[in-house]
Amino acid sequence: MATRDIAAAKDAFENADADASRAAHDANGEAGHAGEAGRYVKSLVFGGLDGTITTFAVVAASKGGGLDANVVLLMGFANLVADGLSMGFGDYLSSKAELEYARTEKKREKWELENYPEGEKREMIELYMARGMTEEDATSVINTLAKYKNFFLDLMMVEELGLMPPDETDSPAKNGLVTFCAFGLFGFIPLIPYVFGRAIGGASANAMFGSACALTAFTMAALGAAKAKFTNQQVGMSALYMLINGSLAALSAYLVSFALAKALGV
Repeated sequence: MATRDIAAAKDAFENADADASRAAHDANGEAGHAGEAGRYVKSLVFGGLDGTITTFAVVAASKGGGLDANVVLLMGFANLVADGLSMGFGDYLSSKAELEYARTEKKREKWELENYPEGEKREMIELYMARGMTEEDATSVINTLAKYKNFFLDLMMVEELGLMPPDETDSPAKNGLVTFCAFGLFGFIPLIPYVFGRAIGGASANAMFGSACALTAFTMAALGAAKAKFTNQQVGMSALYMLINGSLAALSAYLVSFALAKALGV
């Protein structure tokens, strides 16, 4: 059986290539899937982005305030642990809440379908009629789909409630752990020049800050490109927006710290 090549179909759409789109849809073999690891790409990318931006904001604020490398490391690592735990736990709670809500709604829809199938089918018929189908066609379609209870239940979740059916293999705890690890891993990057500068000695504050800027810019662009793949956006524009986002955050932190240092006479 022919199955769609997802990656090729996306490329065909981006290039407005109808022939390539037909070829992607007619390709034999299994469509590509990211597997279990693909479920955590969102947590990885967004955790990494937050970690990089917030840690570099700490670095920029320390530079603006004229603080030395020891203070940068102290504040930077404190930020990694505190904000990383907050981000990870927040991702866990939000993922858990979404999953539990979807489970509850599916249980309710299942009960209603079992106890009053005519009413549920009528609701679906009216929804399809509202989208332009005739009553006869909508009735025929819904009566056919309703023969397949599990499929029809999932369809009701999407059409009536706007919810994706809950994936029982999802793990909110893993989402939270991935976010925490990504935050810590990528958030450590702006601190690398300060760690090595402190270890070898002799590195100037300007050199360490310049290196931190370069590493952070590269990381932000790379994560922006990864985010584009995840959200089907243009890679170049996504990378640019991430650079702008990080630059604005760092600049604001630098200017606020600089102004406060002057005002306080630090």
